[in-house]
Amino acid sequence: MFLRLSAQYQDLVKDLVLSLRALADTLKKEGVAASCYSCGDDGSHGASFVADLLDGHAVRFLVSDCGISWMEMRHGVELVKLEGAEAIQELDRLSKHLRSIQSKRRSGKQVQIPAAASARLG
Repeated sequence: MFLRLSAQYQDLVKDLVLSLRALADTLKKEGVAASCYSCGDDGSHGASFVADLLDGHAVRFLVSDCGISWMEMRHGVELVKLEGAEAIQELDRLSKHLRSIQSKRRSGKQVQIPAAASARLG
């Protein structure tokens, strides 16, 4: 059973790394400073994703064999830190928000990418 769970977690890490790379590429196309660095040739050991969401806000998502975390910062000060499933949910929320912004831009509306923390805390 434990070997099966380990293999499933490794598959989850690989899937998250692929998603983080795609998200970083999408953000770059939208003019947002974003990067995704992975460990291992195929990203099987983890990745670090960082995006600058304007107004001094930044997010960092880390995934590795040791765990998963999400952190939001403003001017270098940590605002929110989430682990595990909550971190993945926050990444999903950011991704959905970015898709809605892309949709609005396609329809000709002028929008900016607001900081994730200000949307939740403000």
